[in-house]
Amino acid sequence: MIGNISLPLPLNAAFTPNFPDCRIVKANMELKIGGNRTVRRAYGLDELALAPGMVAVDPDDTDIALEIGALRLDIPFLASAMDGAVDVRLAIEMSRLGGLAVLNGEGLQTRYEDAQEPIARIIAEPVESVVPLIQELYRQPVREDLVARRVREIKDGGGRAVLSFTPLAARLASVAVEAGADAVVIQSTVTTVEYKSSKGHSFDLEKFCAEAKVPVIVGNSVTYDGTLSLMRAGATAVLVGVGPGAACTTRRVIGLGVPQGTAVADCAQARDDYENESGRRVPIIADGGLRTGGDVCKAIACGADGVMMGQPIAGSCEAPGHGHHWGMATSSAGLPRGTRIKVGQNAPLQQVLHGPATRDDGTLNFVGALRTGMGNAGAQTIPEMQRAELLIAPALQSEGKRQQFDQKVGQGK
Repeated sequence: MIGNISLPLPLNAAFTPNFPDCRIVKANMELKIGGNRTVRRAYGLDELALAPGMVAVDPDDTDIALEIGALRLDIPFLASAMDGAVDVRLAIEMSRLGGLAVLNGEGLQTRYEDAQEPIARIIAEPVESVVPLIQELYRQPVREDLVARRVREIKDGGGRAVLSFTPLAARLASVAVEAGADAVVIQSTVTTVEYKSSKGHSFDLEKFCAEAKVPVIVGNSVTYDGTLSLMRAGATAVLVGVGPGAACTTRRVIGLGVPQGTAVADCAQARDDYENESGRRVPIIADGGLRTGGDVCKAIACGADGVMMGQPIAGSCEAPGHGHHWGMATSSAGLPRGTRIKVGQNAPLQQVLHGPATRDDGTLNFVGALRTGMGNAGAQTIPEMQRAELLIAPALQSEGKRQQFDQKVGQGK
């Protein structure tokens, strides 16, 4: 047993981040792939399973609220800042349902007066030419007046306004804050406190967080050291995940990424150590690869305080992409690291989050799934769920399910 993870030693080194108490354990568990090159085993959520607790808890008695600085969310669900998933309308509805939607501050909504026209073009484009079209459409400059307008539209509709920007566009975050944004997100594939470049471009994250008038959510990170440095720089919350998203191709294009189970557990240890060091708790939010209620439950058990989802939100009836979804880095001019996928319009956002579920595949009623998973694990609160027992179970998805796979129902779809 390492932390709250049951592991078959010594073959696994997934949950042993590079912090002092674990260095001896980590050294004993490293594997060589040849010569003196060592690796450690990492785990995705599909390879893990929750074990039931000794005491069952009524799901209705579970507390799943999430606090991000002064923001308190009734449910720990955030919608990803992707143009097929979030627009003003969805952000308002997500707030009404107790969660939080993040609008892409450098996306189509802030480049075009009416973003539905370019979105319609992306949806209709043949697959072989859709990436060049997306690159073309995103060459339109971001307009500061549209950044401010989207904030006001969300606020006027009774929603919480949160916009996402890359580090080099942080000046736009200041525009959003002045317009009344409730929080801002500074986000890139991997965001670090230190950035080296012969071009001289830099972003002082510590200064930005210190001067911000609202919570600053920073991401993405997948390592203990990286997460700890972001927290020490003043991040209010940290997004965890590189590459697991349904529309992301980063892992294929540049080989970068850490399986989400390992990434969350490593970053959760950084959160706990930082809280012991500073007295300040900075939530970590698992971002990407969360397709079902089971994925959400396991991400929380690995140590996440909340989750950020793209594909399930993009599949809601309110999503601007009408059942289509593309990654934030698909528009990269030189090296796109995402694609457009069709997820279909499955149900209203209310049903996606709160149910009732009319399908048996775990893609509806995410809140109910989390509460039920916590109840069966014997956890009444999120911190208690983070101590639930986890098992390595690669066959979890297929064990005893031959007929489902043969008939393409349930888990076999």
